[in-house]
Amino acid sequence: MIDKKIILHAEHVSKSFEINKNHNLQVLEDISLQVYEGEIVAFLGKSGTGKSTFLRILAGLMEASSGKVTCNGNVINAPSRDMSMVFQSFALMPWLSVFDNVAFGLEALNYSKEKIKSVAQAMIDMIGLAGYENSYPKELSGGMKQRVGLARALAVEPDILLLDEPFSALDIYTAHKIKTDLTELWESRQIKTRSMIIVTHNVEEAVIMSDRVLVWDSNPGRIAREFKIDIPRSERSKRSVLDLVEEISHHQHEQIAYAERKRKPHISLKK
Repeated sequence: MIDKKIILHAEHVSKSFEINKNHNLQVLEDISLQVYEGEIVAFLGKSGTGKSTFLRILAGLMEASSGKVTCNGNVINAPSRDMSMVFQSFALMPWLSVFDNVAFGLEALNYSKEKIKSVAQAMIDMIGLAGYENSYPKELSGGMKQRVGLARALAVEPDILLLDEPFSALDIYTAHKIKTDLTELWESRQIKTRSMIIVTHNVEEAVIMSDRVLVWDSNPGRIAREFKIDIPRSERSKRSVLDLVEEISHHQHEQIAYAERKRKPHISLKK
């Protein structure tokens, strides 16, 4: 990984929220991370570890209390065209059709009407939504809504795709199908995205999809351990990754048990 280009760099990122005039709740503490070209990184951990908060800071949707994030060498303090995000709740605009939802981000790039139509249609076809261009979100299943979210995020050709628990609201079959399709698009280089970060609670999902699994701890949120996945993605299956899944799961259980014995919210007096 040493000779790979660093796409995203987070340096000493911390985040706290004000509880009242005298106290802050620290959610993230001194997190540093490098994401390289050509890799998928999974953030794995239970709710409350700050994974989604950190993802929003990376995306420029939330300001860090301290620290810095750069993407392609540029400081991130607002949403960047180099990154797109896919949300657990789909985050579609109900008054727009499938086509218009996918085209929404393209319009902000000041593309011509012809290019917007061409790119949006190509993405709709690639993600498996052909024939539903004129449908509205209320007419779609959960899986189809998430495909629209993916198509919208990928249409602007981001260098980094950020996925915040994108499959947790879907049934097992639908989630598996979309994960498989996304992985195939990534492996075949049909999408121009150079790196991905996925937030998940699912150990098996993290291991099968990613190159690195970062296990998070809480109070305050931090990266507790990193696991590198050396099995070629094309050879991964439930059986082939079983030992690694069990190792990570065992580490998580020990970590949670230890944390529960010491658990207290990390609240500090304001200076």
